[in-house]
Amino acid sequence: MLIIGIAGGSGSGKTTVVNKIIQDIPKNSVSIISQDAYYFDNGHLSAQERAQINFDHPASIEFDLLIKHLDLLINGHSIPMPTYSYVSCARARETITVHPRKVIIVEGILILTNEELRKRMNIKVYVDADADDRLMRISWRDIEERGRTFEKVLQHYKTFVKPMHLQFIEPTKRYADIIVPQGGNNHVAIDILSAKIKSMLDK
Repeated sequence: MLIIGIAGGSGSGKTTVVNKIIQDIPKNSVSIISQDAYYFDNGHLSAQERAQINFDHPASIEFDLLIKHLDLLINGHSIPMPTYSYVSCARARETITVHPRKVIIVEGILILTNEELRKRMNIKVYVDADADDRLMRISWRDIEERGRTFEKVLQHYKTFVKPMHLQFIEPTKRYADIIVPQGGNNHVAIDILSAKIKSMLDK
């Protein structure tokens, strides 16, 4: 089993990189764990309190559960991956069944901040992108998918996203085996990464 961690700042193009990688791997050979599924359940908080949740801080992630689930997959067991709503800041009752496969991709902005999680990864990838490009993608995503106004997106970016990126996410570059500049637009880097994965699977 090959465990691949794909990290990088919010809006850097991680999902694009993941999607391009899995295009080159047989569908029944890869499973994906999203860090976003493991945010703590904050549905009990008031709307005002939920607005102050810092999703870009490592303490917002239930890493113990994520690692437990990854260990279960490594040992051949399926897992009930949580589903999380950014609108309600709560976990849904429904879960997604994730099966053990030859390749497990763990994706998220904070996954390289956790030492125990890093120890389980065979390949650690950091997807890098210009801050202005990331802000553009964040704005589109949060307006379209999370129901925020542009003003709230900018306020959230200045209050949480930018400072947390500089404090926690950017420094995890040093743990990466591969850095992908220009995010999901770097076809050469993605092709090299895909070729490396294929060669490791063929061993």
